[in-house]
Amino acid sequence: MNRTLLLLSAAGLLALGALSLGKPAPPPPPPVTDTSHTVARPDDQPATAVLPLLVAQPSDGALTLTGKLSGTYVQTGDSEAFAWMELKARPVEAQHRVPVNMALVVDRSGSMSGQKLADAKRAATELVNRLTPEDRLALIHYGTDVKVIPSRLVTSEVRAELLASIDGIQDDGSTNISGGLTEAASALRGHLSQFRVSRAILLSDGQPTAGLVTEPELFQLTRRLRDEGITVSALGVGEDFQASLMRGMAEQGGGFSGFLNDSSRLAEVFSRELDQATSTVARRVELRLTLPPSVRDVEVMGLPSTREGAVVKVPLYDLSGEQSVRVVVKLTLRASATSEALPLLDATVHYLDVARDMMAESTLPLKAQVTEDAALVRAHLDRDVRVHAVRALGTQQMRAAVEEMKRGNRKGAVGLLGNARKLFGSSAAALSGELAELDQTEAAYGRASNDGDVRRESLNLYKKTMKNFGENNAY
Repeated sequence: MNRTLLLLSAAGLLALGALSLGKPAPPPPPPVTDTSHTVARPDDQPATAVLPLLVAQPSDGALTLTGKLSGTYVQTGDSEAFAWMELKARPVEAQHRVPVNMALVVDRSGSMSGQKLADAKRAATELVNRLTPEDRLALIHYGTDVKVIPSRLVTSEVRAELLASIDGIQDDGSTNISGGLTEAASALRGHLSQFRVSRAILLSDGQPTAGLVTEPELFQLTRRLRDEGITVSALGVGEDFQASLMRGMAEQGGGFSGFLNDSSRLAEVFSRELDQATSTVARRVELRLTLPPSVRDVEVMGLPSTREGAVVKVPLYDLSGEQSVRVVVKLTLRASATSEALPLLDATVHYLDVARDMMAESTLPLKAQVTEDAALVRAHLDRDVRVHAVRALGTQQMRAAVEEMKRGNRKGAVGLLGNARKLFGSSAAALSGELAELDQTEAAYGRASNDGDVRRESLNLYKKTMKNFGENNAY
């Protein structure tokens, strides 16, 4: 081969190389996320393992925190897992009644006219009659303006004056929820240091039309009061109250929410609120989830939460004797191979221990082994946490169905209820009660013939979702 031909051949090869280098490389395949913990495949055997329940330390306070992960192993690379936790309050000491610093905040707007206001006044009367001279009460009633009967110890003389004031309440004006709460806080604030439990009970039958009127503003107000040491319970009565507002204020305020179509139940609920307050063992309860680098994302199922860097804060309600709350958390992971147990979550509960009158905390570390063996992951899934996870996933579909009901989208709501049924069906034996309630809900929703019926069914379904998410602070 002559020199000219060699040069031409070399030039051709260089040109082909340049073309090859200029061609973009195919994109790498997307990472495969292992969903063994969160999605049961049709051919999977039911989870049968039961991991030991772990107890947070120290465990001698007013609250006991227990929990565990959805499995012993997680797979290397991208994966998902669940953590399940339960907070339970210790029993109240025998004959131990906590004196309360209380404010009753009653809506007297024009829409309360008639039976609702009559029932509210009767309920307030029964509450006053149950208070003792060790308790303080401020009475606030609001329309457009706000009227205040100042906080006093409920002696016999004060009781008579309070009962007369209640009897004299007349309906008038708009719905100034924020004005009523602000005055309640002013009445309670001067006595916080003398009482271990301070509580405002808010009653409303409608959407706010005066003062602060948006949900974010009112949520911020109740959260601020909770941080000061004032628990807020929010009770809606009648057909027109805003359920999401009442629930949100209770969640941010650390109290209970009520959804009462029938105002005759107010006396019962006011009485239960007093029982809650006088048997409280833990206040300003907050669960803090500290995330290690292996956790890329976290979702607290069904509960409000905020994230600050590697810490997720979940405000919870005040707990009285033997009350509990369950928390289910979905974790998105990226795990590297290691021979050591991999930390996935440190859960710490912070609260005010009422009996000791001091802040307390206990911590529960949750860890898993890392493996490349997918079969090993699936063979060591926890049966109980799988059920809690499936319940939470299905309940998310139910909560979405509530919103479609409100929009009048029957087809969308029924479809979402069907999604929930499929999820619950994957653990049908354990979730038979949830499946039966879904059947009842769908049948009642199908019979709903007007806006009032639809609203009642959406509210009933909303209350079921709270129970399914592990919350026990609603009437």
